[in-house]
Amino acid sequence: MAVSVIQPASAAAAPPQVSLNPTSGPAGSAVTVTGTGFKASTTGTVIVGSTTFAFQTTSAGAFSTGITIPAAAAGNLTITAKTSSIKASATFVVQAAPAPAPAPAISSAALRFGAATPGGPLASSELDEVATVSGEIPSIVMSYKDFLQAPPITELDAVRSRGATPLVTWEPWAWGGGVSQPAYSLDRITAGDFDGYISQWGQSLAAWGKPVMLRFAHEMNGNWYPWAEGVNGNQAGDYVAAWRHVHDVVAATGAVNVQWVWSPNVPYLGSTDLAGLYPGPGYADIVALDGYNWGTSQTWSSWVSPVDLLGPGISQLRALAPGKPVLIAETASSELGGSKAAWNTDLVSYLAAQQDVMGFVWFHMQKETDWRINSSDSSASAFKSALLARRS
Repeated sequence: MAVSVIQPASAAAAPPQVSLNPTSGPAGSAVTVTGTGFKASTTGTVIVGSTTFAFQTTSAGAFSTGITIPAAAAGNLTITAKTSSIKASATFVVQAAPAPAPAPAISSAALRFGAATPGGPLASSELDEVATVSGEIPSIVMSYKDFLQAPPITELDAVRSRGATPLVTWEPWAWGGGVSQPAYSLDRITAGDFDGYISQWGQSLAAWGKPVMLRFAHEMNGNWYPWAEGVNGNQAGDYVAAWRHVHDVVAATGAVNVQWVWSPNVPYLGSTDLAGLYPGPGYADIVALDGYNWGTSQTWSSWVSPVDLLGPGISQLRALAPGKPVLIAETASSELGGSKAAWNTDLVSYLAAQQDVMGFVWFHMQKETDWRINSSDSSASAFKSALLARRS
């Protein structure tokens, strides 16, 4: 008797499948397409809209290839892979690209933000960096000139082209000459030794014609510049006399566009009393302070909050010059000794709450310590957030 053997039917071939990694993203995304169950050892094509990408399968009918989502793609995009008559598809979800961050602009906030950088107003890349890290374009750009330099009209134009106001710190000495410079003693300035030079500045600024803040002989209550009383042969009363003389020589040229900024250092134990250094309400348009949080960057320094650093000096300015706008003409913080990020936040919050404080200028330089806004990511982030909060 014959015996028949029934063979088991062979298992059905697995259907072709396609997977994507990632499965969603913006147009232009790079995507890996992986397939199985296709014709073995042959070429195939991935079809993405009107664009095709070739692939080669293995002996097992698998493949993996990279594609790019077309720039114009939107919504649910079908991605098809095929070899001969075998094909399979998967869907890629095209996500809308996030809106670009708004370009930095000058803020209309009552508290103005200014900056000083190593290269000055002509170093556009430095000022662009400040705008990027702070989220807004400085509305005040400060620069420094000594008594050997010509009126910086090109720099004033550069600041003006950025929509900002120039603040020129005009120093009556020769840079690099030290504190003892008898040629620049205050009584020589008052006697008229520099009147031709001072008039040249006045005439040039008058001809320029646009608003400019002139910060003459700053930090006069310290002892580190030759225009301070008690050094370089200067006596009590010499500073006010020299300031008034320089002011009057410039005013005589018709430079009505100049705002005079009287700018002492924050008072400290042993500093010269401000009352004897203030030239009077008719000789200063803005009163200012310079103050830094040195932290523990120096052997003599310690961490100090913005309120403790600037508050006492601001109170003295209000008493000396009631009704005058107050500018923090130089400030910054070290990273050493505390949280610079918290300090930045506290600074802007404190100053924004003072109705008579018109603005502050950040000393964005790496000098005695790293004063820069972006000395750390946390510092930069906090500074940017603080400026944004004061705009809200």
